[in-house]
Amino acid sequence: MQAEELINQMIPPLKLNDSGQTALNWMEVFRLSQLVVVEDRIYKGIILEDSILEKNDSSLALSNYTLDFQEVYVGPGIHYYDVINLATKNHLELVPVVGENKQYLGVISVNETSAAIAQMFASQGPGGIIVLAMKEIDYSLAQIARLIEANDTKILSVFASNDGKGTDYLKVTLKLNRVDLTRVIATLERYDYRIIAQFQETEVENYDKDRLDMLFKYLNI
Repeated sequence: MQAEELINQMIPPLKLNDSGQTALNWMEVFRLSQLVVVEDRIYKGIILEDSILEKNDSSLALSNYTLDFQEVYVGPGIHYYDVINLATKNHLELVPVVGENKQYLGVISVNETSAAIAQMFASQGPGGIIVLAMKEIDYSLAQIARLIEANDTKILSVFASNDGKGTDYLKVTLKLNRVDLTRVIATLERYDYRIIAQFQETEVENYDKDRLDMLFKYLNI
């Protein structure tokens, strides 16, 4: 799944001439503590509930408050893994999606996206996840499947999308039916596949625990 497929059309962006109280009202409606601000369809940043409350005057226009995360956003073709990674790194409830020249396209609700991804993977049963990065010309699902199945492991699902570096690069997400991916990872690396993320319940030497915990939290596997 790509960012543009995850956009929530129900959450409205605010404008700089909207008041802090308007922002607080919308935050209450959507049970959020942050909302996106745009002007002339250009992304300007995110207004935080705390920023409004600290002013002690919610009647002021949003142009009078500090906007955070002005350079934090994703493009429409970004892989959902990177959306979750960005949200976790910056403690975001919403991730803005922008096009060229910061043109605002919409916003992703992290909670809704996490729930959807969790449901999708949970319905496939227990297992682990591997994310590969490669040139599109090098992508062969048949070869990847052969290497994985050589380790008595099956592919439950696969998602391939542009990785944001260019149209000739892919990120390939594989949900496998095996929790311990140690042997599968070793085989793929032996054949020069670049693994940019792996999420499993078995401890792997030198694994990135923060990233592992992050995806387990969101995917609940």
